[in-house]
Parts: sequence; structure tokens; C-alpha cells
Amino acid sequence: MRFTIARPSRRAFLRGGLLAAAGAGVGALGAGGIPHWCGWDRPPLSGGYAAAADTPAAARHADVTVRYYAETAEPVVAFTFDDGPGPRWTPMVLDTLAAAGVPATFFMVGRNLRDHAGLVRDRLAGHEVGNHSWSHDDLATLDLAGVTAELTRTHEVIRDVTGRAPALLRPPYGHLGGSTLLAADSMGYDIVLWSQQMRERTYARDPAAQVRAIVDTARPGDIILAHDVGADRRLVALHGLTAMIDGLRARGFRFATVSDLVSAHPSPATPA
Repeated sequence: MRFTIARPSRRAFLRGGLLAAAGAGVGALGAGGIPHWCGWDRPPLSGGYAAAADTPAAARHADVTVRYYAETAEPVVAFTFDDGPGPRWTPMVLDTLAAAGVPATFFMVGRNLRDHAGLVRDRLAGHEVGNHSWSHDDLATLDLAGVTAELTRTHEVIRDVTGRAPALLRPPYGHLGGSTLLAADSMGYDIVLWSQQMRERTYARDPAAQVRAIVDTARPGDIILAHDVGADRRLVALHGLTAMIDGLRARGFRFATVSDLVSAHPSPATPA
């Protein structure tokens, strides 16, 4: 298996041998997105089991890319929304995006999509849906069989509801482990994290500051993390979406799904 990271350093830091180490405990670095300027060359990692004896042949021949953003000088960004769909806020997000003519990528939890398929069915034209696991469990704590089961159930329900098979995976909490990488490899997924995110705790009482934090710091190729399910504090971001879109457009930005962003601006990657 070849594992690549789409980052400015273009360094691939995990090799097949590392992933095949029994109980690959590679150290938790946290779940936050890593911005362009921080200088790190590796994504957040946490635990994960990937014993060589459990690694199927199908998981040893393809590429896995972990992407934080697209390398481009063009003013384009991708909004992403995790954890839905849910009845409280997903319709509001879809209404806002539709009114503004903005495409987005939704990383959906399989059981939520199963339970609320009617909320999004026939409302996803122009948008993209990615896999965010079945139960939002921390995949880095599961073995390969457990991760594969989580992803497969979600893959199937996304395909059934949308008519399109997902190609992107965002692991819950941004945690990666060897088993997650092996499962993504065998299922043909690329992994998408983020370079900007809504700071819902920080700006819970200051919506205007949340808007400024996104508009003023956005950079070409950013993948922006938001949520359409969760605690009420997330409304500070969701209620500000229109203002964020208007502010970014005033700066000359346009919007794309993650796949469209990447296909238009592929990042060179160095093989392991």
C-alpha cells in the first residue's frame, strides 16, 4: 500500500510496514485541523489496530491520500458539514446553501442518514456526500474488521439514498489509525480532513467574530469544517453562513465541493 499526504511538504510519513505493525499505536496528536502555516507534516493520529495477519491482499495495492486542502493560488474554498443529517439544522443549512448557490460536501453518519433520509433525498443536487462512519465511533480504537463494518454500512446507505457511491472518508474526530488507513485503501477512499474550522466554543457568544474568523483568514484551497448536527453552540456558525459566504465572495472567493476542488487543483504527492 502507498500512503500519501497532500500537504506543502509532500511527505508521506507512514509506510506499509508501519501500518502493518501489530496494534499500531502511533500516538494521539489531537483532532483539530492543521492550518497551512503551522509547519506540521503529519495529520492527527490515534491508535488503531492493523496486524499483518489481518491485512487482506486487497488492502496492499492502492494509494491512500490524506488531504487537508488543495494547493492552489486560485480563490476557491470548500465548505464541509459533518455528523448529519439531522432534523434541526440540516434543512436550514441546505436552504442557506441553495439560496446562495453554494455547493458543499456533507460527511454523513450512516445511522443518521438511515433515520433521516427524507430530509436530504432530492436535495443534494450539486452537493457531495462523504462517509463519516456508521455510529461516529472513534475508528482509531477499532480493529480492521470493526472499521470496515462501520464504513461499509455507511457506504451502502449513502449509495442507496443518493444513488452515488461515496469516494471520500472523514474519520470522526479527525483521528487516524492504521486500521482506518487499511480500510480506506481497500474500499478505494481518499481521506479528507480540514485546514479551517468553525470555532464554536470560542465564538459561542460572538457570531460576528465567528464570521470574521472564517472570512478574514480563508486562503485559496481551504477545506472548511462545520457541523449540521450537535450542540446548540454550533448555531453560532450555522447562523453566520450567509455572512461568511457574502464575505468570502467580497474577497473574490468562489466555492466547490471537495472533489471538484481537488480535481481542478490536484496536489502533487510523494510516494512512500
